[in-house]
Amino acid sequence: MGRRVLVAGAGVSGRSAAEALLATGAVVTVTDASSDRLAALASLRSQGAELVVGLTEPPVGTDLVVTSPGWRPDAPLLTAAARAGVEVIGEIELAWRLDRQRSEPATWLAVTGTNGKTTTVGMLESMLRAAGMDAVACGNVGLPAVDAVRAGHRVLAVELSSFQLHWSDRLAPHAAVVLNVAEDHLDWHGSLTSYAAAKGRIYTPGTVAVFNADDAWSTHLATGSPAARAVGCTAAEPASGQLGVADGVLRDRAFDTDTDLAPVADVHPPGPHHLANALAAAALARTLDVEVEAIAEGLRAFEPGSHRSVPVGEIAGVTYVDDSKATNPHAASAALAAHPRVVWIAGGLLKGAEVDELVAAHADRLAAVVLIGQDRQCFARALADHVPDVPVGEIDSTAEDAMDEAVRRAGEYAAAGSTVVLAPAAASMDMFTDYAHRGRAFADAVRAVLAEQGPGVSGERGG
Repeated sequence: MGRRVLVAGAGVSGRSAAEALLATGAVVTVTDASSDRLAALASLRSQGAELVVGLTEPPVGTDLVVTSPGWRPDAPLLTAAARAGVEVIGEIELAWRLDRQRSEPATWLAVTGTNGKTTTVGMLESMLRAAGMDAVACGNVGLPAVDAVRAGHRVLAVELSSFQLHWSDRLAPHAAVVLNVAEDHLDWHGSLTSYAAAKGRIYTPGTVAVFNADDAWSTHLATGSPAARAVGCTAAEPASGQLGVADGVLRDRAFDTDTDLAPVADVHPPGPHHLANALAAAALARTLDVEVEAIAEGLRAFEPGSHRSVPVGEIAGVTYVDDSKATNPHAASAALAAHPRVVWIAGGLLKGAEVDELVAAHADRLAAVVLIGQDRQCFARALADHVPDVPVGEIDSTAEDAMDEAVRRAGEYAAAGSTVVLAPAAASMDMFTDYAHRGRAFADAVRAVLAEQGPGVSGERGG
């Protein structure tokens, strides 16, 4: 390749991008604000990379900048690159371009949306593997897309965030879906419209645009896109050209005249949002002519990820559920809807989102609320406006051990038959490393109470 490339960000995707670029013969510099993160990439030096802390403009002669997805467009380094006329792309776009240079590029099936992305790509990967395909889930789900391309996988189920799509301009997947759009990352994108537009970049000429016909934004983005074909999914009985549900069965009326794919009972975890994910995954798989048997087998074999509607214990008839992955109001709404009577643990970093609609929608199921995190006052105001009679406890500390107090306070509010649900509706970085760290802290706190209670209570029941 011989080009001079600056990799901005020394995280997982940055390391993968740097390694891939070095393998092509590029002259690579990696920069990050953290000297510790750069130190973790010391092995790249032996491969010829230069590691520099805190660059605010590209080195002279830089041909390309590959940015980590979380870097905002107004970051000084990226604005300096734009002024200098240096192209800026993300790791996903780099993976796409490297893949297109192969003699037999992979088939990309792409998934984005505010919620449900990881579950959907997991279901899709399971269906594709059941069909005997060399498929892997990658992208925002954990495995960098660059690594999946370099490994030579034939089909990629790619989870894409709005950040990753913002930094992609040639990406053109075989088929793609926007699962849903709700307020999230408004601090990064500036508005819901801009956030949705970033999601909509997934639909390109030649792409089969799968969309959620029950979500207004998903429908708008797909039907207004330049995609070659639009295929809707609905929780209702499907019309011609759609996938949907009839008589307790997922039914395909888009790729076949009228074909049953799998029983609704095979979709797990249960719930309307997971059913929507299963329909989207099935539609994407059907664009590659995956047989009905593989769709059903893939759904049965799918193992949900951690921190998504996971029961972690039962104490005195009260079930404790970890849904720490609910990092925005839309996801929290789905988590709360699964339980008739809830003591809700909520709070964290809202990233510009509003919670009034969420609180109002679930007013009848809230037995009590325990608030944690930096933006807990936003929740407190919404609760005072919409459910003034619901008891609310605030945990003032933002230290990690605040979760112990939150779990104990929730237990004091909860009556037998109710559910304590950690569904924060907010990001975790004010108190924890990430949502997984937050979920583990919740589970640890529940187990501590279980240990104190001794025999007669139930331990962990899911994973």
